[in-house]
Amino acid sequence: MATTIVFVHGYSVTNLNTYGELPIRLREEAKQAGLNIQVEEIFLGRYISFNDDVRLNDISRAFKTAVNEQLSDMLNAGNRFVCITHSTGGPVIRNWWSRYCKNSDKPCPMSHLIMLAPANFGSALAQLGKGKLSRLKSWFDGVEPGQGVLNWLELGSAEAWELNKEWIISNGKQIGSDGIFPFVLAGQTIDRKLFDHLNTYTGELGSDGVVRVATTNLNARYIKLMQPIPTKNENGFEVIEYNQAPATATRVISGKSHSGDDIGIMKSVKKELSDSDSSETLKAIINCIRVTNNAQYNALTLQFINETEQVQQQELVETEKEIFLKERDFIHDKFSQVIFRVRDTEGYPVTDYDLILTAGPQNDANHLPEDFVVDKQKNYVTPETLTYFFNYNIMNGFPAIKNSKGEIIRDAIEKTESMGLEIYPRPDNGFMRYLPYKIKANADLLQKALSPNNTTLIDIVMQRIVSKEVFRLTKVGDSMPTTNEGDFKDVEPGNEIVE
Repeated sequence: MATTIVFVHGYSVTNLNTYGELPIRLREEAKQAGLNIQVEEIFLGRYISFNDDVRLNDISRAFKTAVNEQLSDMLNAGNRFVCITHSTGGPVIRNWWSRYCKNSDKPCPMSHLIMLAPANFGSALAQLGKGKLSRLKSWFDGVEPGQGVLNWLELGSAEAWELNKEWIISNGKQIGSDGIFPFVLAGQTIDRKLFDHLNTYTGELGSDGVVRVATTNLNARYIKLMQPIPTKNENGFEVIEYNQAPATATRVISGKSHSGDDIGIMKSVKKELSDSDSSETLKAIINCIRVTNNAQYNALTLQFINETEQVQQQELVETEKEIFLKERDFIHDKFSQVIFRVRDTEGYPVTDYDLILTAGPQNDANHLPEDFVVDKQKNYVTPETLTYFFNYNIMNGFPAIKNSKGEIIRDAIEKTESMGLEIYPRPDNGFMRYLPYKIKANADLLQKALSPNNTTLIDIVMQRIVSKEVFRLTKVGDSMPTTNEGDFKDVEPGNEIVE
């Protein structure tokens, strides 16, 4: 049976040349592997992401119509397509699947979703993309910056949170021959030629210059913490929910960045079979397409885990050589991303708060290792969410690292045994207020929250404290209170609170 391939590009693309020669190369590689892919069965998707009014939901709705209309012959014949996405294309198709396939009685028209460098949990660059420089560039290019899509892509966005939480808490039955086979392929190499000194995220370790490995990975976790009722235990905590996502086949590809003609995971692929620089990417894609049942999927998932470990060991130390400059070593550690969302017991967002991480028996922030957090970003649109980017190797402990000359470039680091957190929300006084929330440093929270190459969503629910003075009943005697007796504009909140 012929295999139909649908390609879906990423954010802010305005030309089909973004796919490079990957579609043509894939057709040739498939022939070599014995897969039946014909050129007329490769579809290059195009969608509008550079209009400020277009949102991700709009794009997934339009994709549904495009599939129904332009792939109707294939669908009517009972066939399904393989979808290969790049960057924002991954969330677009996941959104489409969630809205139109997840609860459908009919089989999903897509059998495989192969995501190249997907921005599944967003990108740290999205927040910067809304700035003045981005708008000037878009103006000169004749397009808008695509505010609607950027809002989705900003770390900790409400839409991304819901899509990812839905996947994390699922039972995994959607993965299989009757559902879909999802895959993630991503690089962790920085293309120094594309590094922007005004935007250091383009050179962020643990990323491909645009998306972090941890943001691509669907093997995520969800934790819900509840602050106890103050009268019971002001400083305690309770984990009321913990979920791990169903295992998704994920592979780090060596030597690949997000974009670019030289080492971009998609754009750098050459059509000639002799192009060895792309063979690892093509082999991984072919392996994904070959999967037809759960046993094969599970086997490939384990294979990808082992291959990723090998790649990350090989790429641990990068030495950059520049003319007339001293060699510079970069340590490619494994990283973890944690997105905190703070709301209260009534579901209202808590947007003004300080969050402090602690460690050790004294619950001291100073007991955390140096450089354990490399970035912290609060969401502009939903400021109740705050994203931390952890250096997992530093938190988990790591042996001394030497460069190619045998010189120690980082001493051995001891493992951090516990982690806690303290939240100081505002308002902290008045008729409605919050109390501090302190979680004593413990090994369980550390183990649940930090996982290499992964993202964890942590919901923190604060008790919404309401003064009894917000509503009182005054018994009336034989006469109504005088103006002075009935005046309550200067009532103080007091210490009594409603249940």
